[in-house]
Amino acid sequence: MKLKWKKESAFPWFGLDIGGSLVKLVYFEPNDMTEEEEEELGSLQSICSYLRSKTLHRKCAVRDDQLELRDLSVCGRVGTLHFIRFQTADVTPFLAAVQEKSISKLYRTVCATGGGAYKFEEDFRMMVGVELLKLDELDCLTRGLLYLDSMGFNGKTECYYLENATDFQRCVKRPCRLENPFPMLLVNIGSGVSVLAVHSQNKYKRITGTSLGGGTFLGLCCLLTGCETFEEALEMASKGDGNNVDKLVKDIYGGDYQRFSLQGSTVASSFGHMMSKEKRDSTTKEDLARATLVTITNNIGSIARMCAINENIDRVLFVGNFLRSTPCL
Repeated sequence: MKLKWKKESAFPWFGLDIGGSLVKLVYFEPNDMTEEEEEELGSLQSICSYLRSKTLHRKCAVRDDQLELRDLSVCGRVGTLHFIRFQTADVTPFLAAVQEKSISKLYRTVCATGGGAYKFEEDFRMMVGVELLKLDELDCLTRGLLYLDSMGFNGKTECYYLENATDFQRCVKRPCRLENPFPMLLVNIGSGVSVLAVHSQNKYKRITGTSLGGGTFLGLCCLLTGCETFEEALEMASKGDGNNVDKLVKDIYGGDYQRFSLQGSTVASSFGHMMSKEKRDSTTKEDLARATLVTITNNIGSIARMCAINENIDRVLFVGNFLRSTPCL
């Protein structure tokens, strides 16, 4: 997310990314705050504490401590960037908390991006008297990615790739830097998916997208398993075996499809086994969650590959909140 800070901007400094599934709130806490700034920041922190401690639509908000950027320099100040997330369904309770804490008295304009910056613009204006300075989410995405890569993540590289990705036993996560990053294909996985061809920081185009994204994964898992949160769905998926749900190449050919170099372990038909009552009766919720995850990610990967070939781009980056905690991918 791109945030525009100016030295004369009212304190506290924070912004919102209001997506289709989640709201991400980010705020900056300087190490050397004045007494007045501590009081002003306290209003925002009390709202964040309220969100984390109160049960909202489903679950309380989460503070992503692992995402904190420490010793960050912003407008000549050094401090920490904090991240809070909660469900977009809880925007109204969030605004009620803002109204109760009277944070709108501090200033009248807040930077915001994402589709919700347009959808909820009138709610912000009517409920708390705050105007949203709307920033295009794809502009924020490309600039934010390059910013994070240039400054690092608490001394570490933010981007990584998987070495020996197809061999579970030998697969290793390796850091990498985006040296000479252009052109690149940027695949943003949120509730849905957007695929961008990026030729420079200010020159990019949206090639295509798919409605089958993180929101699809969670929605289907809620229907199929009864889970309620993304974390629950991933926990189930990590314990399941999608091969009990999906029909593989070997289930059709008895082994590999050698003519086209298709391994027997390749998914030929997602949820293909579910045509059989016997298979349905023996399938667990964990298996269904895993198969759902594989279905969504296989689709995203296939689309990304086709776009990369069509655009003649050999560097593909996957980003988005969907990837924040998916070790079983």
